[in-house]
Amino acid sequence: MEPVAERRPRKDAARNREAVLAAADELFARCESPEAVTMADIAAAAGVGKATLFRGFGDRTGLIHALYEARLEPVRGAIEEGPPPLGPGTPPMRRVPALLDAVLCFKLDNRHLALALESAGTGSPYQAAHYERWHRTLQAVLEQIAGLDEPAFTAHALLAATRADLVEHLAGHERLPREQLRAQLAVYTARVLGSPVPQG
Repeated sequence: MEPVAERRPRKDAARNREAVLAAADELFARCESPEAVTMADIAAAAGVGKATLFRGFGDRTGLIHALYEARLEPVRGAIEEGPPPLGPGTPPMRRVPALLDAVLCFKLDNRHLALALESAGTGSPYQAAHYERWHRTLQAVLEQIAGLDEPAFTAHALLAATRADLVEHLAGHERLPREQLRAQLAVYTARVLGSPVPQG
């Protein structure tokens, strides 16, 4: 049996991690700008020391990435193992628009978090792990569409319509309604794929 003294620190660490993620989630949801949320703010809101944050997440980018992954887990599960239209058994011409709609809805629901993640890296955003995963998934589905040229480029072009900064501009500054954004993305995707344009 594991000694009590060893179990307690692990439970404390797990509890602290959950508290930090919950605090960061709330702060990013309320903030005017993602850059305004600091590690000190998150530590104070979670009731832990800054050292706990750095031990658990490495740095601010690591914390943002961990929160993003936690929020994304249900979507990833639906894509990898779920039923149509997101799941792997869906015909590609139906699955591509569903994947893009899922990306858009996720970013609409997590606007400031998505912005924080896309602006947190120091290199190209197109080399970030989260972007590469979306691109790889979408490209694999596009490759199943007969007659479609350049699936890798097409995946980039389609994902560009869901960039967090564009979503923020359209939803936050132009104040376009959620359903209008989803409908416009569906029409754009259909035109890129050469499929019938969905009727509103």
